[in-house]
Amino acid sequence: MAKTSFSCSACGASFSKWSGRCEGCGEWNTITEDQGLSSGPSKKSLGVKRGRAIPLTDLSTRETPPPRACCGVGELDRVLGGGLVAASAILVGGDPGIGKSTLLLQAAARFAQAGVKTVYVSGEEASAQVRMRAQRLGLADAPVQLAAETNLRDILTTLEAERPQLAIIDSIQTMWADHVDSAPGSVSQVRAAAHELTTFAKRHGISIIMVGHVTKEGQIAGPRVVEHMVDTVLYFEGERGHQFRILRAVKNRFGPADEIGVFEMTGSGLSEVINPSALFLSERGEPSPGSVVFAGIEGTRPVLVEMQALIAPSPHSQPRRAVVGWDSSRLAMILAVLEARCGIPFAGLDVYLNVAGGMKISEPAADLAVAAALLSAREDVALPADTVVFGEISLSGALRPAPQTENRLKEAQKLGFTAAIAPGGSKTVSVNGLNLRKSGDLAGFVGEFFGAG
Repeated sequence: MAKTSFSCSACGASFSKWSGRCEGCGEWNTITEDQGLSSGPSKKSLGVKRGRAIPLTDLSTRETPPPRACCGVGELDRVLGGGLVAASAILVGGDPGIGKSTLLLQAAARFAQAGVKTVYVSGEEASAQVRMRAQRLGLADAPVQLAAETNLRDILTTLEAERPQLAIIDSIQTMWADHVDSAPGSVSQVRAAAHELTTFAKRHGISIIMVGHVTKEGQIAGPRVVEHMVDTVLYFEGERGHQFRILRAVKNRFGPADEIGVFEMTGSGLSEVINPSALFLSERGEPSPGSVVFAGIEGTRPVLVEMQALIAPSPHSQPRRAVVGWDSSRLAMILAVLEARCGIPFAGLDVYLNVAGGMKISEPAADLAVAAALLSAREDVALPADTVVFGEISLSGALRPAPQTENRLKEAQKLGFTAAIAPGGSKTVSVNGLNLRKSGDLAGFVGEFFGAG
């Protein structure tokens, strides 16, 4: 049974029993019984015990934006929203061997060289192994403090004594807290370690970057609540067969989400790619059926990529639908709209779709480029090499305009493209040297460019 308590409405003093006069302020008839913060047994609820009142502010309170530290790697600073925010917690995930440790070691060296006191804690490798990588990358002279430890209590004690501005924990799955009775990497340990590191970062003003392992599905291993605890979640994407690596912000409290940074894997580490569109299209040869250039937007930057499609007769009763770099359910929708609204069947045909360069496209504006690639491959007709395509397709067959049309067209013009195909409702933009052609619906697009529909 919960204990009854009383308090004075004038001064707030607490008492275990009622009396007519408050012993704290001397007022009469001001002592009332506390209702309690919550109902229920004291061990299962907050009960009657009260905490301290927290200060409240209104929405008009003006605060200076948090200071940022830039490391000099433009692509990393861009993904972080303009630099590293003090007292922030960042989670970086990616496939094994994709280059997470390499990127963060390079970032640690750049931050340290820029005057940011940096500590790198490795729970997966010995200090000698990290030094070998640093020598290979030419970073042996960087003033980074290094440690190899997995005990969370020892790590936090060291960080409290050293007071760095940035701490990198590689990785969160190897950390273990001695107050949790489970093995390192378990759900309980990962949740506890992430919580302790995040709250430590907020209390002491230290920015902490945590590396997270990913599952087969590409999600960060462990409880999903870890992604909600931190301020920023970055995913390191890329195919082993491609030299490109893409750092994507899927959550960022201090900058735009879905921003990307593009890196190229070289013998001396990861080098930033200033103009990713030119690199993604560098291996594009003569125009061929099934090849279409899509003018996309990733975060705040326009990116041009090549959509490749192949249509082949299927020897099986169930035709294949293989997709790399795009949503397979979105492809099924485009095929259904082409058949239902334009009368172009794909039954008995295998369909293969690929986004060149290892990019992963998620925006709906790629619908028209995918449809153009599929029709180009099916009809064996190549679109002009100097043309970019973008636009969203609705289930009715109508074409919906894509946002940031001007940025897409300017990026295309900068790379030497002279024509663009867009939905009819797109904002009319004048870009020197670029001809914008508009289509009202998918049937009209098919009839104009492929002579069918």
